[in-house]
Amino acid sequence: MLRIASLILDNEIKDSFRISRLDHSIYNEGSLISVTYNRIFIIQEGKGSVIIDDKEFEINSKEVLLISKGQIFSFSPLTTLSGFEISFGDCFWEKAPASASNCKLLLFNDAALHQKISLQEKDFIELDPICKILLIEYLSDDYPNKLDAMAAYLKILMIKLANLAPSYNEGIDDFDNQIYRKFLELVSTEYHQMHDVLYYAEKLLMTPRKLSDISKKKSGKGAKEIIAGQIIAESKRLLQFSAKTIKEIAYELSFSTPEQFSHFFKKYTNTSPLDYRKIFVNIGR
Repeated sequence: MLRIASLILDNEIKDSFRISRLDHSIYNEGSLISVTYNRIFIIQEGKGSVIIDDKEFEINSKEVLLISKGQIFSFSPLTTLSGFEISFGDCFWEKAPASASNCKLLLFNDAALHQKISLQEKDFIELDPICKILLIEYLSDDYPNKLDAMAAYLKILMIKLANLAPSYNEGIDDFDNQIYRKFLELVSTEYHQMHDVLYYAEKLLMTPRKLSDISKKKSGKGAKEIIAGQIIAESKRLLQFSAKTIKEIAYELSFSTPEQFSHFFKKYTNTSPLDYRKIFVNIGR
């Protein structure tokens, strides 16, 4: 259950984009931050831990943390990070070339699938100069199309990260890996309408059991869990950031009735949609 008293809103940022260099930055606050912007922490050196949506992750050197809009996170006291922190909103991402859209969907539609990505030394060597160039652009004086230039660099970074995500960077030509990637791409674009594993299995020309086995092997989660994760993540975003009624959200996500949606949401979050929304109304969102 969320500690409402310690829940604070993300600070608003100019142009919906920010990048900062972390140099042994120490996080002493234990407050929970409700995320308005998608966040990427590229960690060169780090120690401590972070809690994201009630799940705790140990922080190590040479890794990436992904936190998506609508998630809630908090660093443990005295957590120390060196590297880069990047925050971007949906309106900024729209400036990025459309060819990178799938990468953003795969990484951030349900960030819980790829919350933490371990890096090899060679991976960090590839990512570090991209981040440095992006930081230089961000700190430079404004000029025409500056935001477009930064969005282009963000696109490159996102493509690199998508290919480093667990199960993506090994055996790219492996049959199971190809199926898993296609499954995630399908779910990312069709979960609003299609909730059944059978639908995706038929699209991929296999049985639901086979699809679930591949999904479990690649992510530790069955196909049904992955679909549900996408729906829950989007439900949380709609409850936090939209003025739509619970009934409207239920129908937008293709539930037969608001009651069916409420039962589904409570099953996976242990709270009702109404009570979840009240948390954010109480802190002024």
